[in-house]
Amino acid sequence: MLLEIKELEEIMQQHTERLIRLAFYYVKDLQSAEDIVQDVFIKFYDHQQNYEERGELRAYLSRLVINKSKDYLRSWTYRKIQVQQKIFAKQAVTKRDMLVQQDEQTLLENAILALPLKQREVLIYYYFEEMPVLKIAELLSIPESTVKTRLRRGRELLKPKLQHVEWEVLLHE
Repeated sequence: MLLEIKELEEIMQQHTERLIRLAFYYVKDLQSAEDIVQDVFIKFYDHQQNYEERGELRAYLSRLVINKSKDYLRSWTYRKIQVQQKIFAKQAVTKRDMLVQQDEQTLLENAILALPLKQREVLIYYYFEEMPVLKIAELLSIPESTVKTRLRRGRELLKPKLQHVEWEVLLHE
């Protein structure tokens, strides 16, 4: 069954914010994350006949965003942007940027973004998307024990970075 534009708009309203956040945790750039999600919705609409309703649409769209984000990270465009950002990063930091850096939420996000991709993605799914370990394992096509190991290692890597902040959930698990 093919979706009408109105149905697609409802799906987009329901999932866009979460998918942008998911893409952002991979690519670390809001504009690129928004572009990735837009491309995913276009691809989903154009190739909707290939979608089989075997599982949740949420998981299917998440998988599309993850794959598109990983493709982007391997692309020449991404590498070119990285070089440009390094060149211009030496500009002075504004007061607003300094205040944002002091915010506890920003500290947590930065700590998570600094993690290796394998630990980062399971922590994002577990804590921010509130997905159970079994669902994460299915989504990433890895054993449940691997998800648990990546969660444990991710938390271990976060502990030293968050000791001075009271992030009880992460520090005491």
